[in-house]
Amino acid sequence: MPAHVSQIASATGFRDTGSPGLRSDAASNRRRVLEAARTLFVSRGLDVPMATIARRAGVGVATLYRRFPTREALVTEVFSDEFAACATIVDDALADDDAWRAFRRTIETVCASQTRDREFNDALLSSLPGTVGFERERLRIEEGFAEVVRRAKAAGRLREDFDVSDLSLVFLANRGVIGDVATAPAASRRLVAHLLRSFEAGRAEPARPLPPPAPLGLGRLPRTSGG
Repeated sequence: MPAHVSQIASATGFRDTGSPGLRSDAASNRRRVLEAARTLFVSRGLDVPMATIARRAGVGVATLYRRFPTREALVTEVFSDEFAACATIVDDALADDDAWRAFRRTIETVCASQTRDREFNDALLSSLPGTVGFERERLRIEEGFAEVVRRAKAAGRLREDFDVSDLSLVFLANRGVIGDVATAPAASRRLVAHLLRSFEAGRAEPARPLPPPAPLGLGRLPRTSGG
């Protein structure tokens, strides 16, 4: 997978895809809504009330709904760059002629992205009853993941009992170890390395060394004789 897609788009901004014909005041309102929504999604989660977003943006609720008639439409627009980047990661995996490498790097990249942009990954994993845009983007990504899994199995490198739904378990498990910003990257890398070892079949080479352990609380426990 090319290095330029080695991470999900930055969580510090958004792509303003508003209509070119918007009046300057309407464009300003739209930009403030998107900025407020991203800030609140990150700090309070995806279920923050729409009225709270409108108040934070300094616009009326009617103005917010005029531009974004549903929460799903707002989520899709706020995370438009991230959806596009995630889809690119999957597309690049499908273009990789090494099926196991494509599977491994897809999981590594998406899990690494969770340490930087948790709310986007929550949106991707959520069951928001979507607008066409939200569901279309997510369906494209899900179908790509499924094909990456199928190819890795066909190559004999992925366990036959691995189900595509297990990807959600992987991402949810990873979400659970990244609560501490200081240790999140190291904890994520080590968890993913353990999981990939358990998923691999027909290994033709020695297992890659695990990444260094994260300095978590359990790391202070005495090592076992086999550690």
